Amino acid sequence: MKLYGISNCSTVKKSRDWLSHHNIKFIFHDFKKHGLDEETVQNWFAQTQWQDLINRSGLTWRGLSEQRKLIVQDDQGALKLMLEKASVIKRPILQQDGKLLHIGFNIQAYEKILGFK
Repeated sequence: MKLYGISNCSTVKKSRDWLSHHNIKFIFHDFKKHGLDEETVQNWFAQTQWQDLINRSGLTWRGLSEQRKLIVQDDQGALKLMLEKASVIKRPILQQDGKLLHIGFNIQAYEKILGFK
């Protein structure tokens, strides 16, 4: 299992704590430290729409110029932005064996996905 995010993000911290508390082994991939490759993002696009992956309420998105925001109209525009500014990605992203399990952190969703309920 792999968890993608940024280590100083409070939602990522909650997710990591929850997984650890429930003895679920995972590898944490920090976008800021380890970067992000195109193959990973393309894999996510194959499983969900790019709109689900861009955090439009976050500081990074709000800090973009209106012109830059307008470029993000399709997979290619979203891919370019996500690779340039990984902090625009909704987080955390939980993945197992290439399968996108969940975007964000929600205890009920994690319990269902991981077989607790």
